[in-house]
Amino acid sequence: MYPPHLLIPMRQDLTSAGFQELTTPAEVDAAMAQTEGTMLIMVNSVCGCAAGAARPGVKAALAASDVKPDRLVTVFAGGDLEATARMREHLLPYPPSSPSIALIKDGELVHFIERHHIEGRSAQMIAQHLVMAFEEFCDKAQA
Repeated sequence: MYPPHLLIPMRQDLTSAGFQELTTPAEVDAAMAQTEGTMLIMVNSVCGCAAGAARPGVKAALAASDVKPDRLVTVFAGGDLEATARMREHLLPYPPSSPSIALIKDGELVHFIERHHIEGRSAQMIAQHLVMAFEEFCDKAQA
């Protein structure tokens, strides 16, 4: 587990963009119990691909897309171990992966981007990928 003070800027990178941070299993359960609509989940991480591609890509997709998920949540791998473990139960059958990005629609996992799909790709590529997923799965009536 990483020292909490080192994670503050990486946490704020997403919370400042509107993500709700889930730090306990109970918070994860409460978020997952809200099954109506769409929810974007970012499993945050300290690695370079989280800093260089995943977080900037997610924020760019949200800024660029006319269609967005209803809710934005995040757990921090290496920071909130129990919350991350609980979230990963909801992301099965995908193996643990951090960073990773999931899209839930009406309680069902409909899109998942694993670490190996993030590594070696630019933030712009991640953003383009997510915009296409938003257009496919998110409610266009909110646009």
